[in-house]
Amino acid sequence: MNLNITCIPGDGIGPEIVREAKKVLDKVAVKFGHTITYTDILMGGASIDVHGVPLTEKAVATAKAADAVLMGSIGGDTSTSPWYKLAPNLRPEAGLLALRKALNLFANLRPAVLYDELAGACPLKEEISSAGFDMMIMRELTGGLYFGERKTVEENGVRKAIDTLTYDENEIRRIAIKGFDIAMKRKKKVTSVDKANVLDSSRLWRAVVNEVAKDYPEVTLEHMLVDNCAMQLVKDPAQFDVILTENMFGDILSDEASMVTGSIGMLASASLNDTKFGLYEPSHGSAPDIAGKDIANPIATVLSASMMLRYSFDLDKEADAIDQAVRKVLQDGYRTGDIMSEGCTQVGCSRMGDLLAERI
Repeated sequence: MNLNITCIPGDGIGPEIVREAKKVLDKVAVKFGHTITYTDILMGGASIDVHGVPLTEKAVATAKAADAVLMGSIGGDTSTSPWYKLAPNLRPEAGLLALRKALNLFANLRPAVLYDELAGACPLKEEISSAGFDMMIMRELTGGLYFGERKTVEENGVRKAIDTLTYDENEIRRIAIKGFDIAMKRKKKVTSVDKANVLDSSRLWRAVVNEVAKDYPEVTLEHMLVDNCAMQLVKDPAQFDVILTENMFGDILSDEASMVTGSIGMLASASLNDTKFGLYEPSHGSAPDIAGKDIANPIATVLSASMMLRYSFDLDKEADAIDQAVRKVLQDGYRTGDIMSEGCTQVGCSRMGDLLAERI
């Protein structure tokens, strides 16, 4: 198979971590008999420096023509970078928002995995963390409260703000289908999170999810109220496989889940549309303070590449090979500085990429 991948190295440590992800992907291609065509485009600050805007129409067209997009990081130091003296619509992050809209990326995937070798970084009690966890938070990305009508008015001398939470059944159905499809590649369990005891939008959410579940008899479905889910994430995270939820709940729960892993440098993410197309990126930022020093952790980007193989190309064996390589490197005691612990061997960004590729 030929994989047509658009790469966005981006800003800060982005070029370094994307380089290492490509290194691992190239090793996968050799081992499993694939070819890869990479096309780099500029976005964010890198695009501003060259084109004066964070994303060009040509870059969007290139991304649309690809099978998937792999991204490093976007943005810089908001207190010192000249990029943040520009109007908001010309700042680096505006490019990412514009690309998500142009590509219709409505499904956000945030895995949260606690590796045995990094359990010491988990803030939870040992009796909880010892069970480990491996969950996928599936967040609807383009609807709900964040995209509803809003306004601030004054009535009888009193200021009042109004935000509108709206979902239609088609928006719910398409994210639910994605959630169940992904559960079929995992442990075949979906926890749908809502606030159906209060919100009409959640009652519709629950009804549509139940309808979709009928097409996936192998998947176990449970419903959970969002406040209970927030508690269960710190009480018993091992119970979860795929957490399916709306935009605002997903925003909050995915941040909570990432915190209990204790290592943001290990967290991948993906945003998908209604085809196999997706944008894959690490969950961490551009870390401009360490850019160019060869000390960044590339593992989140490498794991994002694994997600790309799994969800955009249906290459599960190849994705498994990357995931296993990450575990093997950790088991062998290699760490970048952000996850370093006593008794381990500290390595830089490039060396970590080499070690991962060697274990494919």
